[in-house]
Amino acid sequence: MPTEHVDVLIVGAGLSGIGAGYHLQHDCPTKTYAILEARDAIGGTWDLFRYPGIRSDSDMYTLGYPFRPWVEGKAIADGPSILNYIRETARENGIDQKIRFQHKVLRAEWSSSDALWTVESTNGANSELAKFTCRFLYLCAGYYNYDAGYTPEFPGIDRYQGRVVHPQKWTTDIDYAGKRVVVIGSGATAVTLVPEMAKTASHVTMLQRSPTYIASMPSQDKLANVMRRILPGNLAYGLTRWKNVLWSMFFYQLSRRATGTAKWLLRKGVEKELGPGYDLKHFTPSYRPWDQRLCVVPDGDLFQTIKQGKVNIVTDHIETFTEKGLKLKSGQELEADLIVTATGLKLNLMGGMQLCVDGKIIPPPECHVYKGMMLSKVPNMAFAVGYTNASWTLKADLTSRYVCRLLNYMDKQGYRQCMPKVRSTLKEEPLLDFTSGYVLRDLATLPKQGSRAPWKLYQNYAFDLVTLRLGSVTDSMQFKRG
Repeated sequence: MPTEHVDVLIVGAGLSGIGAGYHLQHDCPTKTYAILEARDAIGGTWDLFRYPGIRSDSDMYTLGYPFRPWVEGKAIADGPSILNYIRETARENGIDQKIRFQHKVLRAEWSSSDALWTVESTNGANSELAKFTCRFLYLCAGYYNYDAGYTPEFPGIDRYQGRVVHPQKWTTDIDYAGKRVVVIGSGATAVTLVPEMAKTASHVTMLQRSPTYIASMPSQDKLANVMRRILPGNLAYGLTRWKNVLWSMFFYQLSRRATGTAKWLLRKGVEKELGPGYDLKHFTPSYRPWDQRLCVVPDGDLFQTIKQGKVNIVTDHIETFTEKGLKLKSGQELEADLIVTATGLKLNLMGGMQLCVDGKIIPPPECHVYKGMMLSKVPNMAFAVGYTNASWTLKADLTSRYVCRLLNYMDKQGYRQCMPKVRSTLKEEPLLDFTSGYVLRDLATLPKQGSRAPWKLYQNYAFDLVTLRLGSVTDSMQFKRG
């Protein structure tokens, strides 16, 4: 089995992986690299998900790359447009030539004596093993299981005579035109699916166990479009990006520090959309804003379909599936020709790969996260994940730039190895302070964070911008030349 060697091996050719390739080329031009992608196409999430209406839930001025301005009119973009943006970025910069498709990484073994990672992957449809070696491993495979989403064990589901589909497994043969549809869930996927399906379905019911905070947002950023006409492109993009970053930071802090005000603002937004006669219990969660991710609907499309009578929301629990649909604990029955289980994701940090250091398997829950991107006990490895309270790319881009800074520092000092090291007693905390179901279900499989920097995740772009772009790369880091 031939072994390919590169300086840096990136895992994942989605939004993060393509950004990582760009920064390596730009900031570390002497480094060789390759990207391993488990699937057969660029795009990650935006190539995998094919359900109706797939779109961003963050504005593209912050979800897009800072080095490649988003120039389309819509700030809340549809999935195909985002996928095209990622692929064009890869093609324009030659990053697509660095990708090895159909390489699912199974295991990575670090050797301290050689200062080298040996990475094993399956290659192609025949599942043949392939080997790569690298000095630095950079994981950009996201945090969820690409093979399957989460579906609860619903009682009586085998009795149902219609079709049940999870959005992550959507196929082109699913026909809902003129049919009664029930969408189980009220998160970002559900509020995207429901108004889109309502365009051709006879009726859509969004069935939720508990309400979610939902806010309307214009699909186009008028100020951004004006600035793009009168200012140089990069300047207009940068100003819009910071405008949106500051606004999202302001509302997040308002939600944390003045919860009552944030709740009132969100409630008034729903009242404005649906009118004073609508029962707002369906939009009044029991948790604080941003304890779970805030759902955004462009141009109020979900609210419009409710007002038009095409969609209704039911807040209840499922007692059992029936032959014709669902029986709820309240006694209400919902008949449906198609049931969509928009019930969430399964977490799968680092693509489920096994990490070994000098022959010892390193379970992630035994590690602490360093600066939101590296693990204690694991040398020469970083991973890219985004914010829970802002656009994914904001953090992923900072991480890639930091990795490049770290690599350049190591070269300058003659170091071959680096590893974050907990130097004193550190109070452990769960990695994410987030009450979403997909987080709580798999929290025990994640590494821990600490109670102070650089081991704590602050979920704050301004703080990270200062510390990751300007701060030291040596704090709590152990380096070796051998």
